[in-house]
Amino acid sequence: MDRSELADFLRHRRAALQPEDVGLPAGARRRAPGLRREEVAGLTGMSVDYYTRLEQSRGPQPSEQMLTALARALRLTDDERDYLFRTAGHTAPDRRRALPRVAAALLRVLDRLEDTPALILSDLGEPLVVNRMAQSLFGDVSARTGLARSDIYRWFTEPASREIYPEDDRPRQARALVANLRVADGAMGARSRAGDLVRALQSASAEFAELWERHEVAARFEDHKTLIHPELGPLELDCQVLFTEDQSQALLVLTAAPHTEAAQKLQLLSVLGTQRFGG
Repeated sequence: MDRSELADFLRHRRAALQPEDVGLPAGARRRAPGLRREEVAGLTGMSVDYYTRLEQSRGPQPSEQMLTALARALRLTDDERDYLFRTAGHTAPDRRRALPRVAAALLRVLDRLEDTPALILSDLGEPLVVNRMAQSLFGDVSARTGLARSDIYRWFTEPASREIYPEDDRPRQARALVANLRVADGAMGARSRAGDLVRALQSASAEFAELWERHEVAARFEDHKTLIHPELGPLELDCQVLFTEDQSQALLVLTAAPHTEAAQKLQLLSVLGTQRFGG
């Protein structure tokens, strides 16, 4: 790990960004160009002290998950992301196996959504970016690695992941996830991350194997769904989806009808954030 070079790189990339580049208000007059340290820390989910130590060449070696969050927050290109990883003492991600870069157009929309849950998913069901409200609703997804980054994989291998849906809606959700994966597998091919996921699930889950044999193909999300929060209970939400042109990524925005119980619960979720309800 080259702490000095990492610190210089982070400072220069931070200085190259303006608040509007990442969906933040410009605010009061700034004494220095670029984002503030606390803004970068907020975008990545790390503490201001931790990020400050990185820029001062005295921080610990960041994990790969933290570097991925930094690359997204600083809007790095693939080449810049690889450089960040190597400077921090890690092997650069295999671009064929790494999480895809977030589509800039979707990210600009998500950056402006602060009062309702929103997240960007890959075509393999991997949460790529999750706003504060979505993290409060779905829990912290930043520590997931490998196949477990995919909500599809977790659905068929970790029973607890299903608890966010009512029991009578789980069969529909299972079919939808498999149908979505069929789309990705057809687009990416057998020798891809999609193919890896299919083979792993065929070995791990008899339920998945049975659903896979139905050959249902559809990139679909329910327009209206009920989600169950461990503290707030059920929330009836509308789900709007915006796809990239190639449908490889989707922005999900969850809203509640005005003057409903769900709207009140979302407001409470916004006020309390992850301090109490993250999980």
